[in-house]
Amino acid sequence: MTGRRRPTPSRTSRNSRTSALAAAAAAAACLSLTAGCGVIPGTAEDGRDDPITVMTWAPEKTKATNKPGVPAMAQAFARWVNAHGGIDGRELKVLTCNDHNDPVGAADCAREAVDQDVAAVVGAYSQHGGSFLAPLEVAGIPYIGGYGVTDDEFSSPLSYPVNGGEPALLAGNGRQLADRCDRVALVRPDTLAGDELPKLLNSGLHDGHHKPVADIRAPEDGTDLTPQAEQALKHAGAKGGCVTAALGARTDTFYDSFRRTKADYPPVRISSVLGSVDQSLVDRTGGASGPYEGAYVTGWYPASGDPRWSQMRRVIREQAFGDNRVDPADAGVQTTWIAYTVLKRAVESLDGGEVTARTLRRALDGGLRVETGGLTPTLSWRFEDLIAASEFPRLINSGVTFQVVRDGRLVPARKGFVDVEATLEQSA
Repeated sequence: MTGRRRPTPSRTSRNSRTSALAAAAAAAACLSLTAGCGVIPGTAEDGRDDPITVMTWAPEKTKATNKPGVPAMAQAFARWVNAHGGIDGRELKVLTCNDHNDPVGAADCAREAVDQDVAAVVGAYSQHGGSFLAPLEVAGIPYIGGYGVTDDEFSSPLSYPVNGGEPALLAGNGRQLADRCDRVALVRPDTLAGDELPKLLNSGLHDGHHKPVADIRAPEDGTDLTPQAEQALKHAGAKGGCVTAALGARTDTFYDSFRRTKADYPPVRISSVLGSVDQSLVDRTGGASGPYEGAYVTGWYPASGDPRWSQMRRVIREQAFGDNRVDPADAGVQTTWIAYTVLKRAVESLDGGEVTARTLRRALDGGLRVETGGLTPTLSWRFEDLIAASEFPRLINSGVTFQVVRDGRLVPARKGFVDVEATLEQSA
């Protein structure tokens, strides 16, 4: 999460609505005339034959975190809906952008979205919320289902998150480890985004009456994390301690150093969060005989092998077969699927009406409820759906899942979702 925060608009301002009086007067004037005012609804000129244009961005080909599966999943979703008649009969057009994992790149992507007059930015990933959200806010473009890696995604009035982001994952990880570990060491990025993680993990540990975590910083693009592994093993203490790492794509780099170092220390359990460890990583590193066997993992969603992902998997087989960027176990791919599910439902709720940034915001703010087939709780962004955490005023879904690697598979360690709303409210 980012350490800097833009001023948070009041909830009153988020719930204000643009007056429709001018539009109503214009419509009445048109109805009083037989010609020369607009077009007949249903004709090509009313815009219903125009594609719905949205954008998805993520970093690719950088030295740190890369999420190529995010735009690739967005394009696969578009191919799928277009092959089945579009969304409510309209073609979905997805533009993509590489934010290069830097603030300038993120701002450039946002400006391109504005220049292209997109109806929404959907299912994107970026660590630079302060750079991309300001241009979107000026243009009134909604940001639907971002990955949730920055605080700004949970404070901007134009952000519509579908998960609890890093706040929920870290608070949940603390809850998961509190009654399983005597001592806990956290290895996290030495970045602004990483500076919030110890506080969030500690909030979950505190709920379990556990002592605070040992905070160990690691370079975001490090290739040898042996010093951090040694610190973590030292701080985790004797048998019964735990080491948890939240380093995104560099998590396996850390645990590779950890494997080479751990023989000189008492045995400890390991842990991580969705997005840092997933089923694909477990498979690549040996499955049941690999280093992640027995690891605790906190996620936003059901485990990747859960039947509730079956429709997403069918779409990937149909529209992205052979595209190894689209991994159904990747948290970015999963979040993009859910974000586009929200977009589809929002467009359908307009019942054939104009699809613009304004009409999508109106639908989302007006009480739209989105079912995701059990992948999340029901999603809705009304005032009464926002949790009472002052630091995360746009957060609506505070559910997490507790998983464990057993026989080489990520499986539930506890049935259903665990709600960390109270934990997040206390941490604010």
